[in-house]
Amino acid sequence: MRSLRGGRRHGRPIPRGDGAFGGGDRGPGVPRPSGALRGLAVDLGSSAARAWVPGRGLVACSVWDDGPGRPVRRGRIVDPDLCGRLLARLADTALGPDRHDSVIVLSHPVLAGPEHRGRAKDLLSALGPSEALVLSSARAVAACAGGPDSGPLLVVDMGAELTEVTLLVDGRVADARQAETGLSDLSDVEPGSLPIHLAGDVTDMIGSMWRQDIHGAVRGALRRGPVLTGGGALRSDVIHRIAMRLGTPVRLAGDPSTAVVRGAGLLLGSMLRHAGTGTVAVLPGRLR
Repeated sequence: MRSLRGGRRHGRPIPRGDGAFGGGDRGPGVPRPSGALRGLAVDLGSSAARAWVPGRGLVACSVWDDGPGRPVRRGRIVDPDLCGRLLARLADTALGPDRHDSVIVLSHPVLAGPEHRGRAKDLLSALGPSEALVLSSARAVAACAGGPDSGPLLVVDMGAELTEVTLLVDGRVADARQAETGLSDLSDVEPGSLPIHLAGDVTDMIGSMWRQDIHGAVRGALRRGPVLTGGGALRSDVIHRIAMRLGTPVRLAGDPSTAVVRGAGLLLGSMLRHAGTGTVAVLPGRLR
């Protein structure tokens, strides 16, 4: 299990002060990139790539073939050339060949390291937008889930090859845990035992946060109810077991399989709409 605690790095580092957009984060009020009129949000997951255009919605969803040739593993880019070609096709479809007046946003796992984030920004910059931004997946899910952008929130992302639990406080990452296992790793377990394994991973990570939490943020987030996303959140047996083990209600981020790219699209759309103010007003989705 990888973790982040109080600015001390235990495993993969994370940009400090992670707010809306990570990697040189500019906080909740993010200046609008000069000349940007259009945008594209992309989620490169371990099982699929999804693209979202503000005002149009989901414009592409490409599921990776099983096997060693997948360009993303454990949430990290392992084949930059293939990812670059895919991103170019998505950008051509969504924005056309001339992208000088556009912003492209790519989400990343919360505990992705600086090498991954740097590689992601390089791939985006090669597409020729006005600006390329990277965004933590938990912040995107929080925008999709909606509700006030203040107070503590737990985001539980159960993907194909990663499971992450992130504690957000006032929209910024306060703590995070990551298990490098996901639904694809549990496909061969005995029938009926997958929810036990997955819920166990999730509650172990939340318990680890709880034991190190001196300010009561985890307790407050549990009272609000953790937000579940990713493929694991599509399984009612997993949802029920997590709620039972935590002893608290849980919430779903709309369609869990697209919550990251939709949340990234909401934040991007807010940036583009506030062209005249120079700041981003985060427009949350509705709690479910």
